[in-house]
Amino acid sequence: MIPASFPTREEIARLSAGMLLEVGAVAFNAADPYTFASGQKAPTYVDCRRLISYPRVRSVLMDFLTLTVMRDAGFEAFDNIAGGETAGIPFAALVAERMALPMTYVRKKPKGYGRNARIEGRMSEGERVLLVEDLATDGGSKLSFVDAIRDTGATCAHTAVIFYYGIFPQTIPTLSAHEVTLHHLCTWWDVLAEARRRGSFDAETLAAVEDFLRDPEGWRAASG
Repeated sequence: MIPASFPTREEIARLSAGMLLEVGAVAFNAADPYTFASGQKAPTYVDCRRLISYPRVRSVLMDFLTLTVMRDAGFEAFDNIAGGETAGIPFAALVAERMALPMTYVRKKPKGYGRNARIEGRMSEGERVLLVEDLATDGGSKLSFVDAIRDTGATCAHTAVIFYYGIFPQTIPTLSAHEVTLHHLCTWWDVLAEARRRGSFDAETLAAVEDFLRDPEGWRAASG
């Protein structure tokens, strides 16, 4: 069922950040920073996959994501909802259910046998596809999924995520250059504000996180 009420963007951001904190999807640790696949370090970590284990939280967040997309892109703007492998798949299914639309998913690379497909499910030429993912960092990983969708003859001009880092200035220009609009529920800034309001972490940790968010490269250089 498509939700009928539209909270403000600010209320959606605050509540979404609070839910990420409540279920332990957010971790801050300035003393022992997290190392990502790229090898870079940060005092912040978010795991949106964790949300699928919390039915009430995931339901509200998917209502919010559906509302955000409809408010920003239109009520009849899409014909197909595609999830990015793997984290985007459950969220795409939940959004597709709410919007009463077909659901597909996009592989990171061809599976290497059979049809050697990147698109699973039925996607047709001319369909307007919404790409759903769990989060967006610098936007680069979205482009391969978008290109795979466009290779079918469908269009993909929008991607929707629960969490957007909001600290890398190149993200929006990267997506815009590819003619893709990003829709999101909350950012690190929203999470930081809500963590302070709730007292979720000590003041020293929150100060270090804010330093990182304001200047990620500077923070890494200072932290060795």
